[in-house]
Amino acid sequence: MSAAAFDHVQAKSVEQSVTTALRELVAAGGLKRGQLVVIGVSTSEVLGQRIGTSGTTSAAEAIFAGVEAVRGEIGFYPLFQCCEHLNRALVVEREAADRYGLEEVAAVPVPKAGGSMAAHAYRALPDAVLVESVRAHAGIDIGDTFIGMHLRAVAVPVRPSVRTIGAAHLTMAFARPKLIGGARAVYEREQTAEQASGTCD
Repeated sequence: MSAAAFDHVQAKSVEQSVTTALRELVAAGGLKRGQLVVIGVSTSEVLGQRIGTSGTTSAAEAIFAGVEAVRGEIGFYPLFQCCEHLNRALVVEREAADRYGLEEVAAVPVPKAGGSMAAHAYRALPDAVLVESVRAHAGIDIGDTFIGMHLRAVAVPVRPSVRTIGAAHLTMAFARPKLIGGARAVYEREQTAEQASGTCD
């Protein structure tokens, strides 16, 4: 499919698919207001083309609308990952960057250096900045752009009911705290210290 062939019906379908997938990610990961969600997107893959070859603003607009719908319900901070030409930096609101102490970098994403999704998000988000990296609470990857470098450990895959956005393969994950301590450790608040065998100290 070409960018010109991406019509209103297809845009609405993409928007709804993104909304559905993100709601499932929020539910699975128990995401809360103020947490960070990385959005990796290849609009070329959404059109059924090879990543980096056919980026389109119309697909980016539809995806952004889907993200905003769920963001309005939950209040998370979305970060839109740039392409490799900007070292997979992320577009985010300055408020989130300041809150999490994210390092700002000096570049303006454009479709040919950053990608159509990041370029659109940079224009659409209020007071957008570019940051070098993040350790996010969750993420959604539309088109196998590889967002893992920006997720906290330990990433837990989520199998969405929506397997594709347009023609792009969809994967999602949220991060959980590391389980530490080994066999005697207690991981549930309901357990008491007495239930863990052995002694310590």
